[in-house]
Amino acid sequence: MKIAVYPGTFDPVTNGHLDILMRASSIFDVVYVAIVINLRKEPLFSTDERIKLVRECTKDFSNVKIEKFNGLVVDFAQKVGATVVIRGLRAISDFDYEFQMALTNRNLNENVDTVFLMPHKDYTYLSSSTIREIAKFNGDVSGFVPDCVRRAMAKKFRSKK
Repeated sequence: MKIAVYPGTFDPVTNGHLDILMRASSIFDVVYVAIVINLRKEPLFSTDERIKLVRECTKDFSNVKIEKFNGLVVDFAQKVGATVVIRGLRAISDFDYEFQMALTNRNLNENVDTVFLMPHKDYTYLSSSTIREIAKFNGDVSGFVPDCVRRAMAKKFRSKK
């Protein structure tokens, strides 16, 4: 059984994330969406809120599991029996950072490979931070995120006013 881990903050989960996840779930038997508890960032959504949103967005994916983790992705991969880390590449600018991370992860655990997937061309420019910025100023994010995420963002920004 081929198991992969798709790590990220997912704050919020975007259509680009879901596109990568759809591609990964067609290649691997099981894909863990590993939601990072990142203490250096101040996320819009709490870890539990992000888990709930990702669960709602992936309810039709039969081979996707969602978990949170803190620490090294290679340690999480080993814990769940994964041999692959999935990373999305939107542009050349992503490659430099992702390449360094892949080599570092390989150095930490040579049994875990990194597989880079390209999103559909419609999602190559999407980032969670850009979407948060648009939503913060009441911009229309409906083409960038699933409807449940759009509603959750609208509610979150209304409550911050």
